[in-house]
Amino acid sequence: MKTGLVLEGGAMRGMFTAGVLDVMMKNGIDFDGAIGVSAGAAFGCNIKSRQPGRVIRYSTKYCTDWRFSSWKSFFKTGNLYGAEFCYKTIPYELDPMDFETFEKNPIEFYGVCTNVETGKPYYHRFSNGMGKDMYYFTASASMPVVSKIVEVDGHKLLDGGVADSIPIKFWEHKGYNKNVVVLTQPLEYEKKPNKMLPLIKFMYKDSPDFIESVRVRHIRYNKTLEYIRKKELAGELFVIRPPKALEIGSMEHNPDELRRVYDIGIGTMESKIETLKEYLKA
Repeated sequence: MKTGLVLEGGAMRGMFTAGVLDVMMKNGIDFDGAIGVSAGAAFGCNIKSRQPGRVIRYSTKYCTDWRFSSWKSFFKTGNLYGAEFCYKTIPYELDPMDFETFEKNPIEFYGVCTNVETGKPYYHRFSNGMGKDMYYFTASASMPVVSKIVEVDGHKLLDGGVADSIPIKFWEHKGYNKNVVVLTQPLEYEKKPNKMLPLIKFMYKDSPDFIESVRVRHIRYNKTLEYIRKKELAGELFVIRPPKALEIGSMEHNPDELRRVYDIGIGTMESKIETLKEYLKA
C-alpha cells in the first residue's frame, strides 16, 4: 500500500489547504507521496520540508507588499504574483524553506504544470526544492494572462490547473492506492466555462493546443469531481473540502481574510483527524 496526497490549487483558496496540512503535520501524519497543483504545490511543499505554520506566517506578513501580489507587480514584472519575490526572496531570505529537510524527507513530491506548446500536463518530481525546482514551483502557479510563461528544461510552462487541476488519476497510475484529496471548493461546486477564453485565444494564438485545453478545462474538471465523488462514496478515497465557498479572491491583501480561510482549513481538518487516521490504517 502506498499512501498519497493530492492537493488542488486555487490561488488564495490555498490558505485552506495550508491549514489542513498544518493540522496533519502537527498530528504526525505522513504520506509516501504528494502532488500539488499551483497553490497546492507552492504551499504543499512545506509538508516535505516539515514546516507547519510557514505559509500563514509569510502570507500574512507580506500580503500587503506589492512585490508579493499586485497589479503594480504585473505592470512592472509581467507577473501578478511577483516571481522574484515569491520564489527567491521569501524562500531564500525572508522566511527560508528548510531545503535540507526537503531533500532528505523520503516523501515523493510532484508539481503539475501545463505545457503551453502541447496543452498537456507536465509532472515534475522535486528533488531539493532549489534551483530548477523553484522554476517549476513558479510555473505550476503561473496563471495564464497575468503571468509570464516559464521556460525551464526546454519546456514552456504555465499553471498546472489548466491541464490537470486535480491529478488523482495520474497519482493512481503512479501506484498510489490509498489517497487523500484536498479540494478548495465545496461539495456542490461545478466549474463553468472560462470567461476569459477570447482574451486567451488572442494572447496565445500561436498555441492552439493550449487554447483548446483552456476551452475544455471545465468539462475535464467536472468529470474529475464525479470520479472523486464516486470513489469517496465507495470508501476508496478520503476527501477534505471546505464546508462552503471560501469567497476569497485570487489576490488578497487583508491578512485577516487569509487567516479566516486558513482557520477554516484548521477547523475542517481537526474535525476529521481521527477519521483520517483510521482510513490510513485500514
